[in-house]
Amino acid sequence: MFRPFTLSALMGALLMTLPSGPAGAREKTSPMPESKPLTLERIFASPDLSGSQLRGLKISPDGRLVTLLRNRKADKDRYDLWAIDTASGKERMLVDSLKLGSGAELSEAEKMQRERARIGGTRGIVAYEWTADGKRILVPIDGDLYLATPGGEAVRLTNTPEGELNPTVSPKGRYLSFVREGNLFVVDIATKAEKQITQGASDTVNWGVAEFVAQEEMDRHTGHWWSPDDAHIAVAKVDESDVGIVNRAAIGAEGTKIYPQRYPVAGSPNAIVELYVMDPLSGSQVKVNLGDDTDIYLARVDWSKDGKTLYVQRQSRDQKRLDLLAVDPETGAAKTVLTETAKTWLNLHSNFRALTDGSFLWWSEKSGHGHLSRVTGKDWTALTSGDWEVRDIIGVDEKKGLVYFSGNRETPIEQHVYSAPLSGKGNVELLTETGWWNGGVMDGAASRIIVSRSNPGQPVQIYLADSGGKRLRWLSENAIDAAHPYAPYVAAHRETGFGTIKARDGSDLYYKLLTPEMEPGKRYPVFMIHYGGPGAGRQVTKSWGGALQQYLVQQGWVVFAIDNRGTPDRGKAFEDHIYHAMGTVEVEDQLAGVEWLKAQDFVDPAHIATYGWSYGGYMTLKLLEKAPGVFAAGVSGAPVSKWELYDTHYTERYLGDPNAKHSAYPASNAMAEAGNISDPLLLIHGMADDNVVLEHSTAFMSAMQEQSRPFELMLYPGQTHRLAGEGVNVHLWQTIEAFMARAGISGSVEKAAE
Repeated sequence: MFRPFTLSALMGALLMTLPSGPAGAREKTSPMPESKPLTLERIFASPDLSGSQLRGLKISPDGRLVTLLRNRKADKDRYDLWAIDTASGKERMLVDSLKLGSGAELSEAEKMQRERARIGGTRGIVAYEWTADGKRILVPIDGDLYLATPGGEAVRLTNTPEGELNPTVSPKGRYLSFVREGNLFVVDIATKAEKQITQGASDTVNWGVAEFVAQEEMDRHTGHWWSPDDAHIAVAKVDESDVGIVNRAAIGAEGTKIYPQRYPVAGSPNAIVELYVMDPLSGSQVKVNLGDDTDIYLARVDWSKDGKTLYVQRQSRDQKRLDLLAVDPETGAAKTVLTETAKTWLNLHSNFRALTDGSFLWWSEKSGHGHLSRVTGKDWTALTSGDWEVRDIIGVDEKKGLVYFSGNRETPIEQHVYSAPLSGKGNVELLTETGWWNGGVMDGAASRIIVSRSNPGQPVQIYLADSGGKRLRWLSENAIDAAHPYAPYVAAHRETGFGTIKARDGSDLYYKLLTPEMEPGKRYPVFMIHYGGPGAGRQVTKSWGGALQQYLVQQGWVVFAIDNRGTPDRGKAFEDHIYHAMGTVEVEDQLAGVEWLKAQDFVDPAHIATYGWSYGGYMTLKLLEKAPGVFAAGVSGAPVSKWELYDTHYTERYLGDPNAKHSAYPASNAMAEAGNISDPLLLIHGMADDNVVLEHSTAFMSAMQEQSRPFELMLYPGQTHRLAGEGVNVHLWQTIEAFMARAGISGSVEKAAE
């Protein structure tokens, strides 16, 4: 799946806020510092202007601590492990990444896994896991594994030149498991004895890891799963022998490294994935019967509460069928429990939850919207319903008979935490405050919620709540007081407005709008941002948008974004518009936003610029092709130009098989109409991009050159799909600003008012 790099990409996935606006709710104890204008250098420097960024929040098994990863003030990309006492609120660092880490370079496999997990460029501690007894914490760092205690002591478990991938703690806490050089290893925590339980790894065969498309497109980042009693471990075997090789040239400042990356482009063979159930002591293996068709996707793997049944979600290659299989771990025999089908495609989910009575929770869009049901045998009991979307289950309390989840019942531009009865009788209860974008994490007993929230006026805040949503304690109030990094800039902070316009089919399209301080009668240029693709990258949400868009507003730009048909969280029919039709309704809806802008008396209709990254970069190309003369300039970052070059799971989901008789690919690609582009275009790409490989841009460059169409180009040596580094990002935005000036458009009020 594409990783959107947009103005709003500077916020985290779960951003949160105080209800009283930019200054927060806390009474000021000291005067705010003198107001300063934002600069690009300050935006990308440390400390982060959004305040301390917390990740990986968990409640310890005994409930006494909330643990988290926190970035450093002097290095916003380096994270350490911290703990907060849930009773006193006292904070302390548990593991210092600089003291514990060796500084060793990560393996290429781990670097790519971090890219897949959207944490490329981060350093220090990026993940950790509690043991079940709460006495130890597994801490991977710099390719090796450590066991830390709640007191902060740490013992090194591995010290090898090879990295350990996908480390995890077994549910009962007896074992650790990890992948080294393609094979799965198990460590007895008590004795530290290490055992290799798979054999036969090679350049094309790996055990216990997720294949490329599982990581990138299916939100599955592991390839092994422990049973609840530690008695068995399900292990995926991935054979990439038939997967095509893309010789990815990681072009850096001081040379080029060639990586023969197994990359399944649309229409080509995928990896063959098999599943085995193994005994961690004896190493015995039982192959799971996934059916005769090997051209399938292993979508999800889960265990029943008692560990006697392995549940496997098997998705067809065309993604129109999803089977839930119940597997006997002793024999590998499987039976189909349920099957979902669709005329277009089925969105995968991680909302399966096995219950103690043998029933389970299941998420489905068969009503047209994503909702939860409890499945008992062949009986489905609806737990939620309506014209809104359930996103993620965050907790289940079987004693109270409640399931907790995130969703958008109140409005599509907000996200909240809710509870609903497992019986299907009773109301869905709202547990978070309206006006915010909320996310939640619960402990295993679903007794408390860690709520993360933000709005456009305040960066991420995190608090601990009881199961009814009552706030117990701030974990990170992050109020913008005099000591906050954003304090010198808050006086000039501009509010974000929201509204809707109508698509041609009558659908409501949500937009957001930021304006500078405007003078009557003057018209201002517009910096229009977009992503536009399915599955990710929504721009219009009531969440913290970051300092960059505020910088643009201070430069005199109107900042505008609209979420077109095809984007998620609006129901399946809204998303289905792009099926076999990428580059059509998205363009139409973005242009509808342009028409709305031109009708506003504060907008200079001749100075509207458009910007997007990844799918948004593709959208820039399609917009300039379909509507020459509408935009004063366009910026296209890391765009897809030929869908045949992108991977199987993402591309075939929406466009089908490129080898089909009536392929949707030629019309959806950006190649054939490259000659239509007459407006100024800036093309940008990282030269080591492993996701949207550089060939997309080189192919498009060639097409433009063949049509004698001028364009500007900026390439970034050594950079992947997400540009990393303070200096690099300053350079990127200085390049964009200089390009706009050369195109005759800038954010200066004087220029726009002429």
